[in-house]
Amino acid sequence: MAKMTVEDLPLEGKKVLMRVDFNVPIKDGVVGDDNRIVAALPTINHVIDHGGRAILFSHLGRIKKEEDKPGLSLRPVAERLSNLLNKPVTFVPVTEGKQLEDAINQMNNGDVLLVQNTRYEDVKDGEYVKRESGNDPELGKYWASLGDVFVNDAFGTAHRAHASNVGIAQAIGEGKSGVGFLMEKEIKFLGDAVDNPVRPFVAILGGAKVSDKIGVIDHLLDKADKIIIGGGMAYTFYAAKGIKTGNSLVEKDKIDVAKQIMDKAGDKLVLPVDNVVADAFKNDANTKVVEGDIDDGWMALDIGPKTIELYKSVLADAKTVVWNGPMGVFEMSNFAKGTLEIGKFLGTLTDATTIVGGGDSTAAAKQLGIADRLSHISTGGGASLTYLEGKELPGIAAISEK
Repeated sequence: MAKMTVEDLPLEGKKVLMRVDFNVPIKDGVVGDDNRIVAALPTINHVIDHGGRAILFSHLGRIKKEEDKPGLSLRPVAERLSNLLNKPVTFVPVTEGKQLEDAINQMNNGDVLLVQNTRYEDVKDGEYVKRESGNDPELGKYWASLGDVFVNDAFGTAHRAHASNVGIAQAIGEGKSGVGFLMEKEIKFLGDAVDNPVRPFVAILGGAKVSDKIGVIDHLLDKADKIIIGGGMAYTFYAAKGIKTGNSLVEKDKIDVAKQIMDKAGDKLVLPVDNVVADAFKNDANTKVVEGDIDDGWMALDIGPKTIELYKSVLADAKTVVWNGPMGVFEMSNFAKGTLEIGKFLGTLTDATTIVGGGDSTAAAKQLGIADRLSHISTGGGASLTYLEGKELPGIAAISEK
């Protein structure tokens, strides 16, 4: 079913509650990477350009005790947002009460206000009560009462049912909530890729554990033409095939699952044919490239040169590509080549829809400077994985239907 969007909602003179994803790195009171703030600007600007009063909600980090609160204030985000919008942003240092209500009531059309970190509500009077992250219905109702309409533009938290996304959407009432431009774009790209791909459709799945991606692999086997496997999870498949894995990461309790996946997949699943192996899990370890069995005392930490060429050949005629997860231990420079080479090659596929999700894949795309050559970089690793599994995202499900 099609969801309402910010363009379907009345904005002029309205108090527009907006859930954004400002969960950004902050060091010494300064925002580091502001990509998530920048990603929310089109929706914020649309609201204020149409005479709405933008009341922004976001979480930042995890708060489990009172001492966590001072270091996780959204005040630095308000300052950065003000610079990006080139206009004042009112920061309210509380999440409920008279101070917040008065500040909202004093807003004029086109004003922007940022509420304190929604996860402050997870700790009350020193007790870890999870009002926000547990979707306390009373909190959702209270926040909904502060505005007239609700816009959810936080794809990064769409796979979680929190008071600031699902709670507000449910409490504000049918026909009064919509998705923002960022959320709309995520739904379009990921939805089209999985449900209506231009073929050939190739999925690249990396990362350490098969257990993290079982649902995704299983769902995509029915959708994709090829699934390329990289990262530590490849060696659980090796073990399932009877290939020696040495000291490589293997989830022994998932070997049978890997066998079932391979039986179902047939030739759809593409595994590494050679690997960069090391004699220790450190960047300056001794390394060599091996095909087939990996000897005891050695562990695979990246795909090898033949595998890179194999994966490029599979991708060469792809028309839709979804990439989630690294090909090796990307955080160590000597084992980042596989991830970077695949990323670089994706940047050359000008005739394909290329979608990247997940922290390391996104970092690789940015490191290579190819972000603008890809069709879409997802802002939510966990949310995009849940979407690729074919599961419903609570943050989207709660939004009004058109």
